[in-house]
Amino acid sequence: MAERVQKIRNSYEHSGVPVCFDKTEQGEEKTACRDGVRLRVFWYRPAGAGPFPTIVQRSCYPGAEPDYRVHGEELAKRGYAYLCQFCRGTGGSEGEWEPNVREPEDGADFIHWTAELPWVKSIGYWGCSYLASTGWAITGVLTDKVKSMLLSHYGTERFTSAYQNGLFRHDILTAWAMGNAGRKIEADYLESCRFRPHKEVDEALWGGRLPWYRDWVTNTHRQDPYWNEGFWKFMADAPRKLQIPVCIVEGWYDHHLGSAMQSFQNLSPKAAAHSKLLVGCWNHGFGPCAEGKEQNHLENNEVIQMLAWFEETLRQERLPERSVEWYVIGEDRWRSWKDLPKGQETESFYLDTEGFSLIQEPGREGSHSYVYDPENPVPSHGAESLFSTFQEVGSLLQPEPGYREDVLSFLSDPLPEDLTVLGQVTAELYVKSEAEDTAFTAKLMEVTPEGKAYNIRGSIATLAYEAPYHPGEVRKLCIPMWDVAYRVKKGSRLRLDISSSDFPQYAVHSNFPGIWSEQEHTQKARQTILTGENCPTRIVLPVERGGN
Repeated sequence: MAERVQKIRNSYEHSGVPVCFDKTEQGEEKTACRDGVRLRVFWYRPAGAGPFPTIVQRSCYPGAEPDYRVHGEELAKRGYAYLCQFCRGTGGSEGEWEPNVREPEDGADFIHWTAELPWVKSIGYWGCSYLASTGWAITGVLTDKVKSMLLSHYGTERFTSAYQNGLFRHDILTAWAMGNAGRKIEADYLESCRFRPHKEVDEALWGGRLPWYRDWVTNTHRQDPYWNEGFWKFMADAPRKLQIPVCIVEGWYDHHLGSAMQSFQNLSPKAAAHSKLLVGCWNHGFGPCAEGKEQNHLENNEVIQMLAWFEETLRQERLPERSVEWYVIGEDRWRSWKDLPKGQETESFYLDTEGFSLIQEPGREGSHSYVYDPENPVPSHGAESLFSTFQEVGSLLQPEPGYREDVLSFLSDPLPEDLTVLGQVTAELYVKSEAEDTAFTAKLMEVTPEGKAYNIRGSIATLAYEAPYHPGEVRKLCIPMWDVAYRVKKGSRLRLDISSSDFPQYAVHSNFPGIWSEQEHTQKARQTILTGENCPTRIVLPVERGGN
């Protein structure tokens, strides 16, 4: 903890924002919510009457209080006031802890109480992860004193953060539930993920029922009422309610990227005109995570990002220009656009039966098969949406082709020129299976001239997710992947791996139809990938050619 605190102090010292107050003040009190529950708040401010530009946060993580206090001390030295409130049932606040549901009302009460303080001139809301969710929760009730928000590593489309084409993101939400259940859970994490029927894991291994977790694992479609009513409907609508500038910060290998991208696209016209989307090559903790790449210009310092944003929007009281700023992996540089960029054209690479290759026109008719055993899933290594299995997230060195019989690898010729992938990659697979339902995964990689493979993007899809499937039927399966900005260098090859599991990034499919969390048993299934003119299995890339 001492090392982390010192790192935060160092960020302020190297931010270029000078210390302008030698004397600061601090205090603590409890503020009343509309139902009478009192929540603990502590604050820092420069000495004197003010009023001061003020930065606020709401947190459910009492273990991070030393971090928040360092932010308060350093911000006060630089002319800002700072307030942090702990969510009900956490950090000395009264009430019962239940994730998410009380944040709109509690946050509204807090932000209005803050605005009435005589030493508060203007307000900026700042938060990362759950602290960002508590910011999104109050976008429709902000007072005139709130001028801007900076929200990192969170999006308001909760279903996108929970599911990918029917498969639950265990390493995000199962891990989070175990760590934030309101009681200590000592069960083995991977055993918990593998427990069947999974919806009963709380009572079987965790010491009691968690209704909100059961809701997550049994509502598997975006159109389910659970995601379209109550709190999650409220959150999905939050970007449309926002009327002030917001800086949305994300990482290419942060598990909230997909949801945050949707939040940016859903902003109200007034907010969108002056907001920023900043996406760098880092994980949920802002750590670099692209092996084999130069990363000298990541600019992955959360403190510096925050100070720059609030310097413009609070101190200078300016409306920012709209921008989308993406770090391009493989270029080690940032590029800027007014709107979400897309490649100038699409490039397709087709799977071929000859030599497990990727070619630029549909090849001969053919097929490749493997046996998928849910009891022996492919371990996640190099992934987009991992949290508990943190060491496996990012663009990482991949195993050689053929490392498992249930992973098929297809390789292109060396590229004749640089290709920069900008936007959403999609795999279009023509497949069949022995099972009534199953899953397929696709992972795109760059293979350097030295033969080292690094994943770019991957995803998963369930065969019978949209419509019932009959064993042996040939079906086209589209597997969209999250956006990325990645330059594949001339002389490198592309590799596409096809399999049926990616655990614990995603739940292991049982090879039985129905809601995944209600499945009690598993079975093996033979999976087949088809290729050729009639079954043009391919990977589709939005690209820019050459240097830029």
